[in-house]
Amino acid sequence: MILDKVNSPDDLKNLGLNELNVLANEIRELIVKKVNTIGGHFGPNLGIIETTIAMHYVFNSPIDKFIFDVSHQCYTHKILTGRKDGYTNPDNYLKYSGFTAPQESEHDLFTIGHTSTSVSLATGVAKARDLKGEKYNVVALIGDGSLSGGEAFEGLDNASTLDSNIIIIVNDNDMSIAENQGGLYNNLKLLRDTNGQAELNYFKTLGFNYSFVDDGNNIEKMIRALKSIKDTNKPTVLHIVTEKGHGCKPAVDNKEIFHWIAPNILDENGNMREIKPSVNTYNSITKEYILHKAKEDKKFILIGASTPGVFEFDKEFRAKLGKQYTDVGIAEEHAIAYSSALAKQGARPLFPVMSSFIQRTYDQLSQDLCLNKSPLAMLVFWGGISSADCTHLCIFDIPLISNIPNMVYLAPTNKEEYLKMLDWGVNQTEHPVAIRVPSVPLKSAGVEDTTDYSILNKFKLVSEGEKVAIIGLGSFFGLAEKVKKALQEKFGINSTLINPRFITGVDEELLNDLKRTHKLVITLEDGVLDGGFGEKISRFYSSSDIKVLNYGAKKEFPDRVPIDELYTRYRLKPELICEDVQKLL
Repeated sequence: MILDKVNSPDDLKNLGLNELNVLANEIRELIVKKVNTIGGHFGPNLGIIETTIAMHYVFNSPIDKFIFDVSHQCYTHKILTGRKDGYTNPDNYLKYSGFTAPQESEHDLFTIGHTSTSVSLATGVAKARDLKGEKYNVVALIGDGSLSGGEAFEGLDNASTLDSNIIIIVNDNDMSIAENQGGLYNNLKLLRDTNGQAELNYFKTLGFNYSFVDDGNNIEKMIRALKSIKDTNKPTVLHIVTEKGHGCKPAVDNKEIFHWIAPNILDENGNMREIKPSVNTYNSITKEYILHKAKEDKKFILIGASTPGVFEFDKEFRAKLGKQYTDVGIAEEHAIAYSSALAKQGARPLFPVMSSFIQRTYDQLSQDLCLNKSPLAMLVFWGGISSADCTHLCIFDIPLISNIPNMVYLAPTNKEEYLKMLDWGVNQTEHPVAIRVPSVPLKSAGVEDTTDYSILNKFKLVSEGEKVAIIGLGSFFGLAEKVKKALQEKFGINSTLINPRFITGVDEELLNDLKRTHKLVITLEDGVLDGGFGEKISRFYSSSDIKVLNYGAKKEFPDRVPIDELYTRYRLKPELICEDVQKLL
């Protein structure tokens, strides 16, 4: 294998063009095998192999700095920078992060996992270089729809004013995660169609020098183009056209599905396995509700931010909604403000979003939405403690959302509660409403939920006991049930069990009533404790004799830590909670 000769970027410079092309094929085979085995970003990585090889062939990393937007296309970069054992040896498949990580290599400058940040980061690196009087190339690689994010524009706007070296490679594969959205991409298409010669040029308008490569999957063309702009003393955009999923026909034919894949999507012959739609999940019942509501109410509209796969909103589903579906691109900030205005003007918007991505929207949630009391309904998916990469943790949404005035944040524990909350949230006109979609398998209570959620902050007393009260929020209500059973079996304690349902407030009447016959209150939440739900309960009881034990995640960035290890670390197991109760009582 040619790869046997490559242990660092310097080794590339000793290879001829034919060997570089063979190397690209070898790397492609490794990526396909690994990602199909453990899951990960498939299409973005296959599409950028040749460009990455050319970058390392022409530039001198780590002296020259590479900054990958999202960094979900960095697998080739990792293979070329001393981490190929994570791709050649199945025993090491989980050794390295799926994103750039400075703790792994000096060739990785930042830990990056969210979109549209590379140009801003590169601009800062370039400015620091200039202030220190140093000389090296700063190269940002941005693509996969990331240009639609607001920070990408802000970065470009500022980068264009640097009177020095900064190179921005725009990886144009005509795709985001799903289809590209927004007028900017019309100009990219015009530039593709005119081989970069169109007079109307977004990048030139901002003040960049501009170059175009019609085939970014051609190593020879990429080497030639990169050599021509290396050591430039002006802000420069290199616009390259690549094919997402290049070299794997199923990935090219199904670009949206193959952006990120679960294990074993390809069979032993390299063909795509049949994907059966999920049924009886929170995703499936959400889709059923949306289709029904859209048919019933023409003012209803579903808002997306370029991540339909998170919710299993496939092309067929989106097509059924027609004009009642808007994808704003990778622009959650805009999605909140846009949805707020829709709601304020009498439409009925529903905005689903992944917990990790809601972090981009804090100012819009506060100013554009909650300050104006716009009755937007929002669904927060994937919230909870997990073994995810540190860049995609979903544990911070409760403190972020629940502490904004006027917001109502709800946490259902079963199918019936969820559908009732969803319908109330969409139809009510008084509050911004967010619902934390449970991150556990769908559970049915078997009876209709008749709760009036317009009466805010009323907890549900599920079973009344004494001495110890357990408040299990949302996905952790099942854990609360297990803790109640364990306390009964170990100590004969008949605990009170409470389903709070509301994250944004406390039921003062119920909490005060507990003071008569209880000594301890336990709170369980599937998220970070600092600023979270449990702290509201602790604060309520701070001037009383009631003791409170809060259970949830520590304020940290765990990186691919096994979930069982995290639950042990956070004492989120019935036997460990029983130990704590025994010590306290």
